[in-house]
Amino acid sequence: MFGKKKFTNNSIEYIVAGLGNPDRKYENTRHNSGFIMIDYIADKLGVRINRVKFKSTVAEARINGHRVLLMKPSTYMNNSGQAVVEAMKFYKIPAEKVVILLDDVNLDVGKMRIRSKGSDGGQNGMKNIIYLSGSDRFPRIKIGIGKKPNPEYDLAAWVLSKFTKDEIKLLEKIAENSYEAVQLILDDNIAEAMNRFN
Repeated sequence: MFGKKKFTNNSIEYIVAGLGNPDRKYENTRHNSGFIMIDYIADKLGVRINRVKFKSTVAEARINGHRVLLMKPSTYMNNSGQAVVEAMKFYKIPAEKVVILLDDVNLDVGKMRIRSKGSDGGQNGMKNIIYLSGSDRFPRIKIGIGKKPNPEYDLAAWVLSKFTKDEIKLLEKIAENSYEAVQLILDDNIAEAMNRFN
C-alpha cells in the first residue's frame, strides 16, 4: 500500500534526502544523522531504501498523497550534491521541492531547526548541494549533534564519533518530529513546521 508502486520519471513530485556517509563504520555517527532520520521515515512508511539509483540508495513512497523519492547519497558527505542534483535533473524537480535532512554541530542533541532556504551553515554536504545546483532554496531539517567537547577537539573526529545510548534516545523523538515536519513541508506548511519544531 505504501509506495510499492514504481513511478515513471515524471511522477515523482518531491525528493527527501538524508545526508551521511555510506560505509558501515559510519553507522550511528553524528555526521549520519540525515541517514538515521531518512531510515526512520522509510520505516514509518513501510518501504525499504535499497534500490541503487542516482549515486544513492533510494525508495519511492507516498507521503500525504505526494509521490516522493527518499534518498541516501552514496557519494560520501562532501559530494552529496552529485547524487541530489542528478535526481533533481532526472525528475525536473526544483530546489524548493527537495527537502534535505542533515546534521548541525551548532545544535544540541535532541534539538532540530527547520529552514526554508539559506546558506550551507558550514555543513559540507549542504555546501556541495548548493554549489552544484546553483540554488540555496532547499527546505532543510537540521538535526542537532552537539558541539565539540572542547575548542581543541578535532571537528572531523567529533562529527564521526558515535552517539551515546542516551543521545540515541533523544534522537528517537527527533526522528518522529522530523517525519511530522517533512509531512508539513510537503503540504506547503513549512511556516507551521518551523513554529512547531524550531
